[in-house]
Amino acid sequence: MKIVILDGAVVNPGDLSWEALEEMGRLTVYDRTPPEEVVGRAKDAEIVLTNKVYFTGELMEQCPRLKYIGALATGYNNIDVAAAARLGIAVTNVPAYSTHAVAQFTMALLLELCHRVGRHAGGVQAGKWVKAPDFCYWETPQLELWGKRFGVFGMGQIGQAAGALAHAFGMEVLYCSRREKALPYPARRCGMEELLAEADILSLHCPLTEDTFHLMEREKLGKMKDGAILLNTARGPLVDERAMAEALGSGKLAGYGADVSETEPMAADSPLLEAPNCIVTPHIAWASREARGRLIDAAVENVRAFLRGERKNRVD
Repeated sequence: MKIVILDGAVVNPGDLSWEALEEMGRLTVYDRTPPEEVVGRAKDAEIVLTNKVYFTGELMEQCPRLKYIGALATGYNNIDVAAAARLGIAVTNVPAYSTHAVAQFTMALLLELCHRVGRHAGGVQAGKWVKAPDFCYWETPQLELWGKRFGVFGMGQIGQAAGALAHAFGMEVLYCSRREKALPYPARRCGMEELLAEADILSLHCPLTEDTFHLMEREKLGKMKDGAILLNTARGPLVDERAMAEALGSGKLAGYGADVSETEPMAADSPLLEAPNCIVTPHIAWASREARGRLIDAAVENVRAFLRGERKNRVD
């Protein structure tokens, strides 16, 4: 059994182990695989694991031994699932491994926008506090979260975990979801219009689909409360970045915290690079060592289940 990992470096840069997969067959791990080398590396493999490498139907047809594609991620939009089903290739993903890591990171973005801890710590290191005329100083407004309204769009596992943290900070939680959720904390379900109008902080936790592409465009951003904050740890294209930059530049919104971008890596001409009160991190909310360990463990179990003839986390 030949097993190939096409882009293992992001998931496991060396601080974790692929040993469990080595026990199942001949394992080859590539840190990264450019598009032109995918077929050459995957054509003799029965099992291929990938995080972000694109698998089209045409590519699959050039890999006659391929029986299984495992996404080393929750999202699998890089894999043509319909073509895989037509060709009899199993496709799996890894759901829910990063729930707590992403929820925690969502709050980290929010707290940084509220307090600019990094900026003030840097100022102290630069000697600004030493030279201050008073016992304290601040360079940006300090925002208290207690009593604010925290809106969640997309109340899946991550959205629910983010809501729990918001409740712990003393915020009132609102959410927009297709269905009512039974939650261990008080939260009010509402429609999108109400969510936009009432949330002091709006956090996006929905998947990227045709319906949610540029979900937050100029019109919806304009319907948000003046001085509100938008958070996005889901998918970059949920937000129209040009409209977002305009909303920040005009002062309509007080801040944007995102761990994702419309294109990744981020485009050199992204309007967010020059936007005020904007914090963008390089898609690392999922990447705690603990979460990556859970990801690898779950991916291994997916392969084991496939070899036993079981359907586990199948998306095909």
